[in-house]
Amino acid sequence: MATLKADDQQAFPYPGIPGTGDGSDAIAYVETRATDGAAAYPITSSTIMGQNYQVAVANGFKNVWGNELAWLELESEHSSASACEGYALAGGRVTNFTSGQGLILMKEVLYTIAGKRLPQVLNVAARALTHQGLNVHAGHDDVMGVADCNWGILFAQSVQASADLCMIARRASENALTPMMNVQDGFLISHTIENLNYPEDDLIREYLGNPRERIRNMFDPEAPLQTGVVQNQDAYMQGKVAQRAYYDELAGHIEEAMAEFYRLTGRKYGLVDAVSMEDADYAIIAMGTTAETAMSTIQLARSKGIKLGVVNVTCYRPFPAIQLVQAIKNCKAVAVIERCDVPTMVDNPLTTDIEASLAKAAMGIEGFDALTTMPYVFSGTAGLGSRDVTPGHMLAVVTNMQKGKEGKRFFSLGIEHETALHPEEEPDVRPQGSFSVRAHSVGGFGSVTTNKVIATMLGDIFGFRVQAAPKYGSEKKGLPTNTYLTVTPTGKILTHCELQQVDFVPLMDPTTWFMGNPLVGLADGGIVFQHTDEPNAQALWDSLPPYAKYFMQSNKIKFYGVDTIDIARESCLSDPSLIQRFQGVVLLGVFLRVTPFQKNAGLSSEDLFAAVRKPLTKYFGKRGQKVVDDNLEAVKRGYDRVMEVTQAIMDATPADELAAGKEEWEAKGKDVNAFFI
Repeated sequence: MATLKADDQQAFPYPGIPGTGDGSDAIAYVETRATDGAAAYPITSSTIMGQNYQVAVANGFKNVWGNELAWLELESEHSSASACEGYALAGGRVTNFTSGQGLILMKEVLYTIAGKRLPQVLNVAARALTHQGLNVHAGHDDVMGVADCNWGILFAQSVQASADLCMIARRASENALTPMMNVQDGFLISHTIENLNYPEDDLIREYLGNPRERIRNMFDPEAPLQTGVVQNQDAYMQGKVAQRAYYDELAGHIEEAMAEFYRLTGRKYGLVDAVSMEDADYAIIAMGTTAETAMSTIQLARSKGIKLGVVNVTCYRPFPAIQLVQAIKNCKAVAVIERCDVPTMVDNPLTTDIEASLAKAAMGIEGFDALTTMPYVFSGTAGLGSRDVTPGHMLAVVTNMQKGKEGKRFFSLGIEHETALHPEEEPDVRPQGSFSVRAHSVGGFGSVTTNKVIATMLGDIFGFRVQAAPKYGSEKKGLPTNTYLTVTPTGKILTHCELQQVDFVPLMDPTTWFMGNPLVGLADGGIVFQHTDEPNAQALWDSLPPYAKYFMQSNKIKFYGVDTIDIARESCLSDPSLIQRFQGVVLLGVFLRVTPFQKNAGLSSEDLFAAVRKPLTKYFGKRGQKVVDDNLEAVKRGYDRVMEVTQAIMDATPADELAAGKEEWEAKGKDVNAFFI
């Protein structure tokens, strides 16, 4: 769901407040304004949502109706769900945040919340469950594990969608008297910075309404109600089946909430969002960020004569069977890609639901379009534990579909396995004019935060579309890590994967040269920066391995260096414990000096640094103004002191050394994904 262009927004009352943020920021922004309170227990990758809410409470923040917020941190996720149950019973508008095993631990309580018809929204940063090993990254098996709890479930595919669907879920929940989950991919959305339009306070007031007027207090002694009782053979089944009346209406309530949201904001959602499906012969069906990555390949596939479409399943429960059949009924084949793998089922969960939907249509069940052909359904698993899913993988899926029954009906992506489909190419599907950065650093150097600061600055100050994502891990402090950033003047960045094509490669650790091939995918005329303690440009060039010299000289790479540690020590005067992390913010100054953004914007250095203070305050202001000032000094020193290794220095390299470098380059690996796993 792309944010509308500014000129398109004027027709709608509440186009939103342009800004940048990650999925956690987006959820906290909405929920601190819309709710009365929250009860949660921290678990990666949902922790920051609850942390932001807790900070708002500590600061005395009030919702848009002027009421102070309440916060409860219980001893477990099970207890937090129980607290939300009680809060809703008492007529409060409540939220919760969880992920992975935390969601599974809540399961017992989720049934009772639904059975008591208690409206609320549970925000989930979807995470892989512990099977053969523990993983804190994206997966959908936690949500699949509670899909039978009779909650509505919406899946966001971007940061913008996570904020919008949070509000849509809230309105639908209260109208339908059915709890809702608002799901985003852990880390891939929850910790990835993108542009979004934050909702106006007046939109929240008008769209959701005052909770005192919307939610019934079931603990009101003036209107007593018996709920959650023990029922025996004479009553239990009657009550359980009778609840179908609520679920018969749930899809309609969600569609109404989506339609009203579109009327007010101009941002449109459906139970399923079909892209280029009008004449599609082949379709990829997915939920979350995988769907957007698939969308990025549509134009390329069609340029090759392949009529590809994508179906993004926004509403997983209630399952939109009729709408999905309508979208895919004329396809020759469809491939369902899921972030889970359940080998004991007929097929994985989403695939099974789709096959059941097609079967009901084939049986002529009322409401379904009649089928004249039956699409062949491929089932795939990808992205478990945030395993990378790239545009190249999507093209491999299309090729597999074209083989019909000769293709792999069950397939996997991104791994070495007999079921795996391997990309033949990694196409560049970025919007025209994009500029991408793949940084190689060390956990604890502050590079992740610097990447956020750069993205915030380019999005909020320069007005670019941005996407900034770190490669988090469970053991990254002190070990190699990567961060990724793409900036584009137009269009929307649809991919949610490690970058294959880049324009700038910063190396905060010189030993990176000997751990892989950091130059893979760097564009001709691109930029490389390296932290160095060498005294001058010639000495820096002489310190490089031959393959790096060969590549940079022959591809006319611009190469820069500066001693980030020296600047960090010199600048970090307020808190010596932060010196190591200051190395990252020095890179911000380097970035501003060696990239074209300042020049293209026509900013003087004075105006530039005045603008930089804003994102520095956003990320470091909680540590005090002196820390912000120290960070700004580090940025300025990085900007002023960075030295360039000129093309003349490169060209003076002896021919035999360049020849040896070429041989070394050709022997090195070229797979970006194999750099750091």
